[in-house]
Amino acid sequence: MAREELTRLTGNGNGECGKDDCPNVYRTASGSIVVQGDVSKAFRPRAGEGLVEIPEDVLREAVRALGW
Repeated sequence: MAREELTRLTGNGNGECGKDDCPNVYRTASGSIVVQGDVSKAFRPRAGEGLVEIPEDVLREAVRALGW
């Protein structure tokens, strides 16, 4: 899936990274969520899965963008 196919929900310039390319939350055409952040080593997930860590303000911004 190309980044152009995703709707960016965060990174409007108000957060820690502003408009840069770090941490962000995206929505796919099917409605699922893609999260971009720093790799976390909290535990080892199953094969094919990964853990990322994002600041709370990024998650709050995504929730507001979705109207939840």
